[in-house]
Amino acid sequence: MKKFTIILLVLAISHTGIYAQISSKQVDELVEKTLKTFNVPGIAVAIVKDGKVIHAEGYGVKSILTKQKVDTNTLFGIASNSKAFTSAALAMLVDEGKVKWNDKVIKYLPNFRMYNEYVTNEFTIRDLLTHRSGLGLGAGDLMIWPDGSDFTAQDIIQNLQYLKPVSAFRTQYDYDNLLYIVAGEVIHVASGLSWCDFIEQRMMKPLEMNSSAASFLRLKDTTNIIVPHVPIDGKLKVIKRYQNQLFDAAAGIYSSVNDLSKWTIMQMNNGKYGTNNKQLFSTKEHNEMWQLQTIIPVNPRPPYNTHFSGYGLGWFLSDVKGYKQVTHTGGLEGIVTQVTLIPELNLGIIVLTNQQSGAAFRAITNTIKDSYLGIQAEDYITNYSKIGKDNQDSADKKTEAVWATVAKNKKDKFKVDFKTITGTYKDNWFGQVVLSEKKGKLYFASKRSPQLSGEVFLYKDNNYVVKWNNAYFHADAHLFFECDATGKAVRLTMKPISELTDFSYDFQDLDFSKIQ
Repeated sequence: MKKFTIILLVLAISHTGIYAQISSKQVDELVEKTLKTFNVPGIAVAIVKDGKVIHAEGYGVKSILTKQKVDTNTLFGIASNSKAFTSAALAMLVDEGKVKWNDKVIKYLPNFRMYNEYVTNEFTIRDLLTHRSGLGLGAGDLMIWPDGSDFTAQDIIQNLQYLKPVSAFRTQYDYDNLLYIVAGEVIHVASGLSWCDFIEQRMMKPLEMNSSAASFLRLKDTTNIIVPHVPIDGKLKVIKRYQNQLFDAAAGIYSSVNDLSKWTIMQMNNGKYGTNNKQLFSTKEHNEMWQLQTIIPVNPRPPYNTHFSGYGLGWFLSDVKGYKQVTHTGGLEGIVTQVTLIPELNLGIIVLTNQQSGAAFRAITNTIKDSYLGIQAEDYITNYSKIGKDNQDSADKKTEAVWATVAKNKKDKFKVDFKTITGTYKDNWFGQVVLSEKKGKLYFASKRSPQLSGEVFLYKDNNYVVKWNNAYFHADAHLFFECDATGKAVRLTMKPISELTDFSYDFQDLDFSKIQ
């Protein structure tokens, strides 16, 4: 009997050895390999376990130009991880009786309009946070993306009515950003504070997130901050930082792994923080934020065997290996991040990067997570690298074929009468764009989003393509002209050339009519 017990004990030790929780040294090795494989200049990682930070470290550099090292206080744009702060702010207002989740948006913003009267009148604060509006993926994001547009929050509130639905109201998940901007305006009306002031005064201050700010332009100290990097033609380059404060309630916060660790500890402590367990928001509203609101279809498969997935209020929710997972990612040009919580294990993982490779943060997060879930180690770095290369190669083939046709047209000196398509075109929500001819070349220019400008080339028949002046967009687009009986263009639609174009370049949602 004793012998049998000893054998079982040996087997148990050997089994747990295979799935041992990852050490700090192993995390260091993992991140260093990730930096090299995915050409990421800098990464910061924190692991929170049982209410304590058990690993926090900065890796690589803040900028390939300055070579300054990343540390645990280095500030990153956390992008859409800001959405959980917006939902938490509303939860606080619910606790205070100033709003209710099912209050109608028009109660606070009377000029709010959606694509039909029923949806407008029924749209609730809850609906603002749950990606089930009926609008398509990233619909209307060109009002905020890329940086530099002159749209305001009031423009967005008014222009939502012109965005066409792709599904029935509350029937389908499609990620959006604009409705979080609207949620920020509700917070302003209900609290009397701007979204930025509310986040900093009511949330960051009590949590002692002293280095963080609700927006880049509100940072008191920018001496320890990353710069964004984007690969262009195989080389990593520093790009201009996104600074449009219109986007703040959806993606504005700048923070560090040290500060975000305080946020994750509070989240896994049901809204309580500090030695005296003060309450930021109630357990009731915390549970509400972590309840499934919108279903996202899943395909159960190893290693996580996820059976249910969806979106709560500011968080993605799923089951992984039998545990509840609460997570979100964030992306701006040249910056991507991830925060992952497994409350039943009291585990939090924070990964911040200064390059736009989502594979990098996924490889790190999943490797750390698997060690706590008891899943045998997988080489995510190699696997994600291969998947990324295959996807890029496939996309490159298609885009290269388009530009090869353009080059052949130029070589063959194909004659084009630009006068049939030059002029001013107007879309109801995006405004005007101008197609003009200069010295035998055709150019596209947006009046309200000046960065969207570039040279236009003939592709096939009434199908042209535009190459944006800013190469780091990776978002060159098709232009499709509809002509009248005389051959003059009367309508213009667009779509991205590459299947890997970020969804916020939602050219497919534009529908221009020629006005002059």
